[in-house]
Amino acid sequence: MRTDTNDSWLDRALAQPEPEDHMARRILDAALEQFTLLGLRRSSVDDVAKRAGVSRVTVYRRFQTKDKLVEDTLLRELSRFFQRLDAAVAALPTMKERVVEGFVVALRHTRAHPLFGGLLRLEPEVVLPYLTVQGGSSLSATAEYLTVHLRRAQQAEGRPDEDPRPVAELMVRVAVSFLLNPAGCIEMEDEDQARAFARRYLAPLLDA
Repeated sequence: MRTDTNDSWLDRALAQPEPEDHMARRILDAALEQFTLLGLRRSSVDDVAKRAGVSRVTVYRRFQTKDKLVEDTLLRELSRFFQRLDAAVAALPTMKERVVEGFVVALRHTRAHPLFGGLLRLEPEVVLPYLTVQGGSSLSATAEYLTVHLRRAQQAEGRPDEDPRPVAELMVRVAVSFLLNPAGCIEMEDEDQARAFARRYLAPLLDA
């Protein structure tokens, strides 16, 4: 799968959650189902076309390559992830509470997501590079999303000159590490434990 610039990933994920073309949405729905069931490596464009009830030419006309189809499928799910995260924390009064609940929601959603969580189980060798050594775009896009929210909170609190990017990146890196390897001395088996961890270790970073 190709890797775009960090801003491109974030901008594309946030700008247009759903394609306007009905057929493109239908193909993406089929791709999500196909990749969830069999993974990326064992799925072909022909498989997606058959599941969508269209010809392979129709798929190629809209997505050009399998890599582009995979990328657009992942971007749409990333956009949905950001929407759910926003909805989960929007009513909370302080940034610390949003960080705590956002951490919990992010872990829950990613682990339970049929594609993200499923690929970690089905094809870890395919997914792990994009969360580690080749994970610059996805990591930075998520960190930039969090940076925007932290910067807004700082402006509201009268601290507009502080740079929230290091804190945002650290929080994202911590979350990714727990997704990849949940075992350790820190108990993270349920949401209460995740919430307690975030309250004790992540929320204080906002004051660093």
